[in-house]
Amino acid sequence: MTNPTAPPPASPQEPAAADPPAPRNEPAEPVRLCGARLAGDPGELHRSLRQRHGPVVPVLLDGDVPAWFVLGYREVGHVAGNPRLFARDCRRWNARELVPDDWPLMPHVGWTPSVTFAEGAEHRRRTGAIGDALDRVERSALTLVCERAADRLLRAFSGDGEADLVAQYAHRFPLHVLAELYGLPRGDIPVLAQDVAESLDADGKAARARERIRDRMARLVAERRAAPARDVPSRLVEHPAGLTDEEITLDLLAVTAAAHQRTGDWIGNALRLMLVDDRFSMSMQGGRGGVSQALNEALWEDAPARNLIGRWAVHDCDLGGRRVRRGDLLVLGLAAAGADPGCGPAPTPTTGPARTGRTCRSGTASTAARSPRRSWPRPCPGPPSRCCSTGSRTWRWPYRRSGWSGGRRRRCGACARCPPSSPPSSRT
Repeated sequence: MTNPTAPPPASPQEPAAADPPAPRNEPAEPVRLCGARLAGDPGELHRSLRQRHGPVVPVLLDGDVPAWFVLGYREVGHVAGNPRLFARDCRRWNARELVPDDWPLMPHVGWTPSVTFAEGAEHRRRTGAIGDALDRVERSALTLVCERAADRLLRAFSGDGEADLVAQYAHRFPLHVLAELYGLPRGDIPVLAQDVAESLDADGKAARARERIRDRMARLVAERRAAPARDVPSRLVEHPAGLTDEEITLDLLAVTAAAHQRTGDWIGNALRLMLVDDRFSMSMQGGRGGVSQALNEALWEDAPARNLIGRWAVHDCDLGGRRVRRGDLLVLGLAAAGADPGCGPAPTPTTGPARTGRTCRSGTASTAARSPRRSWPRPCPGPPSRCCSTGSRTWRWPYRRSGWSGGRRRRCGACARCPPSSPPSSRT
């Protein structure tokens, strides 16, 4: 049993709850966390749940599958940083018999012998090999790969006068980079991108798309086993950890899935800040901010991975005043933890470009040290953040050609559809 840090005190800026919170360690009515409830404002949902239930909320996911939704900053860090208490292997799940095989979230919790569900020494062996393979990519070479990928994508729409920067750039960019790091032919990228996009949907196409991606990775690993090259799969084949072809295939799939959606969302959110947020644009023009600040701010205020499903209690324990049973499923609310009023200074409203506290847009106060990810036992490899920085910086190229200076827009042939002084929308 364990007693995690007590939940953070209520913030004086936070309004009083409409209903008194449920007594801790007493049976509480689970909250349905699906459907229309998730379609609204996530920030308001998190505040409401925190006021009524505290930092750990009993919830029902799709199909009335029970779980714990962890909202508190300290509690998320405690779960993520204690693999001996909250483990990855979904075979511990005490409610598995309640879940049908076609459950929408099954791709995230259905066991495979991949690094995602590995624990202990096996997890260290797998993550060590992946980290070593990615770390052997030289920074200068990675920068060139990212710039070439960004240029190819930008040229495709730079003369159109408008573009959906999320669909046409941010979500495609990570796969273009990965394809080159994996040594995949450039002609395979469009098909891979389509399959990865379909694999994330909750329909009948998802399973078939995942099978196609797995078959392509398996062929790639077999090719590199027969004829190694200077790429990530070859380094995994040759790594002293002695990974099997199946292990390498599944781990490449895990890296691909994470890089496509989360890295793409991170770049898209940072671009939105730099393009749409007037205060951030002003601070960048004044030399008080940059791409790294935009990435940091986006990671804090609009996390690319809002929730992380995939931790199971190893023993009965107390968490945030709740009694968690062995085998219970936990969902980590990363976005909710970042907005926890107990983890730092509350946002201070202002009309100028600078803001104090954790949401400072001018870069005068760093939020990186407050991320609950710092409590995790192993940080993410360096290449994703470097790719994000390069991808977010390189988007400026077509706007330099068209007269976009980062603050106000000047009329020209490429942007005549927009008023002279209006900030760009999500379609620029």
